[in-house]
Amino acid sequence: MTATQVETPLLRLPDFRNLYVAGAISQAGSQISYVALPLLAVTALSAGPAEVGLLSALSTLTVLVLGLPAGAWVDRVRRRPVMLATDLARALVLFSVPVAWWAGWLSMAQLYLVAMLVGAGTLFFDVASFSLVPGIVGRDRLTSANSLLVGTNSGMDVAGRSLAGVLVQTAGAPVAILLDALSYLWSAAWLRRVQEPVQAAPDTPRPPIARQISAGVRFVFGNPVLTAALLQGSLFNLAFPLCSVLLPVLIVDLLGLPEWVLGAYLAAGGLGVLAGSSSAHLLGRRLGTGRAVWMVSLVTSPAAFVIPFLDRGPLLWAATAAWFVLTFRTGINNVLLVSLRQRVTPDEMMGRMTATMRLLLMGAVGIGGLLAGVLGELWGVRAPMWLGALILAVSWVPILFSPLRREP
Repeated sequence: MTATQVETPLLRLPDFRNLYVAGAISQAGSQISYVALPLLAVTALSAGPAEVGLLSALSTLTVLVLGLPAGAWVDRVRRRPVMLATDLARALVLFSVPVAWWAGWLSMAQLYLVAMLVGAGTLFFDVASFSLVPGIVGRDRLTSANSLLVGTNSGMDVAGRSLAGVLVQTAGAPVAILLDALSYLWSAAWLRRVQEPVQAAPDTPRPPIARQISAGVRFVFGNPVLTAALLQGSLFNLAFPLCSVLLPVLIVDLLGLPEWVLGAYLAAGGLGVLAGSSSAHLLGRRLGTGRAVWMVSLVTSPAAFVIPFLDRGPLLWAATAAWFVLTFRTGINNVLLVSLRQRVTPDEMMGRMTATMRLLLMGAVGIGGLLAGVLGELWGVRAPMWLGALILAVSWVPILFSPLRREP
C-alpha cells in the first residue's frame, strides 16, 4: 500500500467503499429475515420451541459440512465472483418463501431448506469477504476497516430488526422476507464495482484440496493466540443462541406482546454491537487487544443472568438493557479479534483460517440453537437462557490463561 493510500480515508478508496455499501445493504436485509423467518414459523405454521430451535440451528450447522472445503476452495479462486454468486443464490432461495406462502404451499420443511441454503451462501460470502478486505485496505488498516464494517453492520442490524418488527405486524412476514431477497440483488449490483487485487500465481502446483484443508486446521491449532480466540468465541457462540433463539416464542407467543416488541428488543442488541465496535479501536489502543477483550468480557458477562427474567413491564426494560450490554461485548470482540486473526495470518492461508474458525464458531451457534429447542421443549423457554448465562459467565477464561492476554 502506498503512502497516499494510507492517508486516504477508507471510504474514499473506491473498492473498499463499494464492498462496504454492498455488505451494509445485505446485512440490513438479512436482519429482516432474522426476525421474519421464525415469526412466520410461529404465527403461520404454529411452530413450537423445538421447531424454532431447529430452524435457527440449520442456518449455521451447514458450516459443519461445508466450512473447511469452503476455505480451501476460496483460497484457490477469485473472491468477488464467489460473493456475487452467493448474493444471487440467496435472493432466489428467499424469493421462494413469499411465493410458496401466497400459493398456500409453505411448510416447515421448506423453511428448513431455506435456512440451510441461505446459511451455505452466507458461509461462502463471508469467507470470501474476510479474505478480500486485507488486500483492499492493507494489513496496517485492518482494525480501522473492521471497526467501520462491524459498526455499520450493527447499524443495519438496528434498522433491519426494527423495520422487520413493523413490517411483520403491518404487511406480514412474507413481505419482509421478499425485501431481504431484493436486498441481496442490490448488494450484488454494488459488488460488481469492486476491483479485486490481482494475486500472484503460485510458483508450484497447488496441493490436493484435502492437504490444503489439513494445513489450514494445523495452522489455526498450532497458533496459541488463534486457539484461545477460538475457544473463547466458541463458548460465547454456544451461549448466545441459548439466550436468544426462543425469544419469538417467549415474547410473541407466551407473553402475547406484538411483533414490533421483538424487533425493538433485537434492535437494542444491534445498538450494543454498534457501540462496542465504535469503542473497539480506542479500547484496543489503550489496553491492548488481549486485555481489552478479556476485561470487557468479564465485566459484561453477568448481564446474561438478567435475560431469563424477561417479562412484561419493568423486567422487559431490564432484559433489553442486559441484551445491549451483552452485544456491546460482541462488537468489541468482532473488531479486535477479527483484526487480530487477519494480522497473524498470511494471505495464502486467509481463506482456510477464516473457514476453520467459522466452522467451529458457527457450529457452536448451531449446537446452541438445537440445545435451546430441546431444553425449551423439556423444561420451558427460560431453561436454555439460564444455561446460556452460566456459559457466558466463564467464556472469558481461555483468553486469561493464554498468550492472547498479552497481545498488543
